[in-house]
Amino acid sequence: MDQLKALGQAATKGASTVQVGVVLPDTTSSVRWVDFDAPYLKEAFTDAGYTPGEYRIQNAQGSDATQLSDATADINLGAKILIVCPLDGPTGVAIAKLAEQKGVTLIAYDRAIFQGSNTYYVSFDGVLVGTLIGQGFQTCVQSWGIKSPKVFVLNGGEDTDPNAIAFASGYNKVVWGQAAKSVNAGATNSAGYSLVGENFAPGWDNTKGGTIFQQEFTAHPTINATIEANDGLANAVITDLKTDGVKPKTIPTTGQDATSQGMAWILEGYQCGSVYKAVYKEAQDAVTMATILLAGKTPPAALLNGKAVDSADPSIVEPASLLTPVWVTATNMESTVVKDGFDSASSICSIAGASACSKAGIS
Repeated sequence: MDQLKALGQAATKGASTVQVGVVLPDTTSSVRWVDFDAPYLKEAFTDAGYTPGEYRIQNAQGSDATQLSDATADINLGAKILIVCPLDGPTGVAIAKLAEQKGVTLIAYDRAIFQGSNTYYVSFDGVLVGTLIGQGFQTCVQSWGIKSPKVFVLNGGEDTDPNAIAFASGYNKVVWGQAAKSVNAGATNSAGYSLVGENFAPGWDNTKGGTIFQQEFTAHPTINATIEANDGLANAVITDLKTDGVKPKTIPTTGQDATSQGMAWILEGYQCGSVYKAVYKEAQDAVTMATILLAGKTPPAALLNGKAVDSADPSIVEPASLLTPVWVTATNMESTVVKDGFDSASSICSIAGASACSKAGIS
């Protein structure tokens, strides 16, 4: 950290303008952007020796126009590096083209942007995220004793987020043997599962996702197992299931983002588990990469440890820093999300109740 701080101070020496601009996507698709990414990024910049005037962190509030405007403003203020989590593919491409035109290096943060000759990617391994969801789902189906699983899959915003396709490819490979974003209804596997259907929540909209599931469940009441791409969608599905009188450990759900609500549903027996992505590590890697690039150096292999491949065109590959996610259940909740301070015991237990937390050793 001392070496990074020295490098950061050297890279920004004499700077009187913004050097690195950060634009996050929204405040609704996940609580992480406000509660975790923004403060962790700020902390990482401070640790790397930046002064408040040398970086800027903004949130596009779910507006494509605002995200592009924020990125443009950062460049006009002097930013040489942009860290952007794109709202959707077209907005990411527009920002990448602008950055390339202005000679600005782009770091796609959490969601890939496959555009530009000077674009890097910092995130968690998306296919592995999906793999963990699929494996966790299978374990849950077995441990909950689900007979002849009739599965509905609620994917994330595949219309806006390339990562959603990576997630789906991961769990579809595990469950159906097909590394694809979409699997046709009627698919089966050797364990006796059958796919009733699948859909995706446009733009990761949880309300729309809940409506999609409720309509599917009404049309196919035999559904007894589900896969969801994140905790927000799982929460929407669980809310529908509870309204329909479904009891705990009856219909599995899955997720990612390790939200407090997701952790509570796990303890209450409605959600199988959630993929935990230690956002503080992602923020640290993004700022570290930005600092190294700002200093005109080459990121080391230990940081630039992978490649991101465009699902729409596999010939497009860009350098990436890929972190390893973790599947969280009641068994390891205390030693992961609680220990890291990502979710406090008090926030989880205020939702799940003291007895559920006590049973899982959450304190």
